[in-house]
Amino acid sequence: MEAEHQVARHYGRSGIEQAFLDALRAVGKDIDRLQPADLSGADEFHLGGPAATAALAADLGLGSDTHLLDIGCGLGGPARHLAAAQGCRVTGIDLTTEFVEAAEALTRRCGLTGRVSFRQASALAMPFPDGGFDAATLLHVGMNIADKAALFAEVRRVLKPGARFGVYDVMRVGEGDLPWPMPWAAAPETSFVATPETYRRLLQEAGFTVEAEHDRAALALRLAREARERAAARGPSPLGPQLLMGPTAPQRVGNVMAAVERGLIAPVAMVARAG
Repeated sequence: MEAEHQVARHYGRSGIEQAFLDALRAVGKDIDRLQPADLSGADEFHLGGPAATAALAADLGLGSDTHLLDIGCGLGGPARHLAAAQGCRVTGIDLTTEFVEAAEALTRRCGLTGRVSFRQASALAMPFPDGGFDAATLLHVGMNIADKAALFAEVRRVLKPGARFGVYDVMRVGEGDLPWPMPWAAAPETSFVATPETYRRLLQEAGFTVEAEHDRAALALRLAREARERAAARGPSPLGPQLLMGPTAPQRVGNVMAAVERGLIAPVAMVARAG
């Protein structure tokens, strides 16, 4: 439990909703008539942003009859993205109270309250009955969870047989020390990056069959380069990583991209089917 408290403190930040609304006004958006795309992916706190979310969705086969569980939903960006693009119903959970509150508020402004909902909860003890969901996603969450075996067993419990589970985490793919701080942790004590081999083994032990695996390092590096080029040409966007990470955002983003470029870590997507 102490690790979860540390993770919640790492991400927690007062005034997140207001910071987003101020940034949206600054780029000319009508905050009373928002669309998920208006947030420009600043609410999708993972490498590759909306492009990576869309790629994962393509492997999951979501539709209007799908009830998706988004584990570690953050500000609800992927949940809103998938509900709007795929027509599915989404329930998101997150440890961080401030994230859940902001996710609910932004979802109301996007007119998606009837299809997307959120609650504060732990991924290791989810407040849902067995077999209640048609699919699940875990986007850049596993790096903060040491006991991935317990995590995957809990995900399997709440999924229907045959349901797909989409994992998109930063994974260890090379030897060497990581630079700190990172977006998901200020120091190694709350970082639990594991190898793709570990994910495959633990997913299988929890009752899943891995059906697809994609290394998204090239996508993440390309999009990061394009973002730097836009910032150099137009100036930094108000809808940037500083909204979530504050003044340490440039260092954290720089560290993670440097580690990806050096081949130490990579954002890896896996799609597994529940047995």
